[in-house]
Amino acid sequence: MKKIFYLPIALLIFEITSCSTQNNKVDDTQVTTGDTTTEKNMYAAMSINDTIRTGDSVLLKFTVYNPTDSAKKFLKWQTPFEPLLSKYLDIKDEQGQEVEYKGAMAKRMMPPPADAYITLNAKDSLTAKVDILKGYALSKPGKYTIEYTSESISSLKANKTVAFIYK
Repeated sequence: MKKIFYLPIALLIFEITSCSTQNNKVDDTQVTTGDTTTEKNMYAAMSINDTIRTGDSVLLKFTVYNPTDSAKKFLKWQTPFEPLLSKYLDIKDEQGQEVEYKGAMAKRMMPPPADAYITLNAKDSLTAKVDILKGYALSKPGKYTIEYTSESISSLKANKTVAFIYK
């Protein structure tokens, strides 16, 4: 029971420390990424092959962009920049049924240590790939969509969804 009591406090502390590292400068410049328009700040874009054969790796490409004029940091937890240690993607079939996450679930200490952050230089990008078959029970052919759901952890906004056909 005591552990449950400390979780909201730890999350509150994390949110406060995350907000204190953000740049508060207002910039009206817009950056368009796929189907999403974001403020000129760090953001992520996902891409995947349109068609993937059953049994082949299902590689999701996750690229973080920093279009700003200064170096920025993001938390690599719950992103492809670390092994699959938690569920940070929603993968659904055409009927809206969610593909089960079968990977590891890491417990994290708060606040995150300094080595949990990645610094991205101004006007630079960084790409990681993840084979979603290593963490998700994708087994039957069909059309699937993938949505990144851990913006609140990593502070990265990603394009809404990517889709692929698994045959």
